[in-house]
Amino acid sequence: MQDIGIAVKRLQWRHHTEASKRLAELGVSLPQWDVLRRLHEAPDASLHDLAQLTFQTDQSMGSLATRMIARGLIERVDGRGRAVRHAVTPEGERIRKAGAEILESVLTESLSPLSAAERSTLHKLLTKVGQA
Repeated sequence: MQDIGIAVKRLQWRHHTEASKRLAELGVSLPQWDVLRRLHEAPDASLHDLAQLTFQTDQSMGSLATRMIARGLIERVDGRGRAVRHAVTPEGERIRKAGAEILESVLTESLSPLSAAERSTLHKLLTKVGQA
């Protein structure tokens, strides 16, 4: 079991390291790009929602959002009632799209030794244990 855990962690580490290196060319970190992606997918997400979606604490998400606002990647927008939400700016959208191409490239390179059927099986198995 530990060998499986290490193999999963090694693959995740490789993806994270390579994606981080390539995203740095755009001037963003992997967590920043992930916030842009998740905010694009769920524009009404609260900071708490974004923290959960991006595997961060509420406090670290708040700090990250502040830095992203200062860089012009996201902006605060009025939400329902007194809620404050965030939206991706045009610059953030440009970075999100370019980052998506980078991530697609990293994952394609990494998983290319697997056939389409093997990738499908891997996805099913990881989803199954991820939901357990």
